[in-house]
Amino acid sequence: QPADINVIAHIGISRHFCVVVMFQFSAKSSTFHPISYTDITKGYYDPAKHQGVRMSATNIVWHSTAVTKATRAALNRQKPCILWFTGFSGSGKSTIANALEQRLAELEQHTYLLDGDNIRHGLNKELGFNDADRIENIRRIGEVSKLFVDAGLIVISAFISPFREERQMVRELVEDGEFFEVFMGTPLETCEQRDPKGLYKKARAGEIKNFTGIDSTYEPPVNPEVTLDTSSMTVEECVNRVIDHLNNAGILPE
Repeated sequence: QPADINVIAHIGISRHFCVVVMFQFSAKSSTFHPISYTDITKGYYDPAKHQGVRMSATNIVWHSTAVTKATRAALNRQKPCILWFTGFSGSGKSTIANALEQRLAELEQHTYLLDGDNIRHGLNKELGFNDADRIENIRRIGEVSKLFVDAGLIVISAFISPFREERQMVRELVEDGEFFEVFMGTPLETCEQRDPKGLYKKARAGEIKNFTGIDSTYEPPVNPEVTLDTSSMTVEECVNRVIDHLNNAGILPE
């Protein structure tokens, strides 16, 4: 088909992504407006995984505010960041994340905990568990986490988040040193033995489809900032290891 001379593409390439943003020319404003966003990876476009996010509004402009992230962080007397817990269902993400938030509260740090199941009761309640919905789930949570960081908070996000690309996408939403990947390396066998919600049993029986670790892929982190294993570590030991990392990273006050 002949190219549309009123549409141009901007291509951004990094180690992990090839992103294409399409712009359309508006004669009324004599400017180009973004109309779609597509994430292309490994030299091909996989529509099953990368649906793209279409911008429905073309007449919007980013509005800068007088109160900045630095201002909010100074008022909170802390450094904002994201602690991103990832791992199999039953690996201990929610348990450790909850205990960690309690410890940070004792240290008078301002936090917010985003939990996978809780988010699906509201913001993401219409999303399922196929690959496309999982990607959209993490995209939304990444944007919400970014907003909380901008508010000057320590964000604790606990999601299976099975795909490396989407976790990397969230990392790149914030500044260097503001994202810490916490890998719950509890073995799948242990998680299935625990089966606190009875989900593994249902997945093995074919009652649940697209269950991570059974018939849906989990891509473990290559170089996480923190690795925990609740099959060999207590809750306190796990929390202490995360706190130690935050201290070493200069997030917590001396």
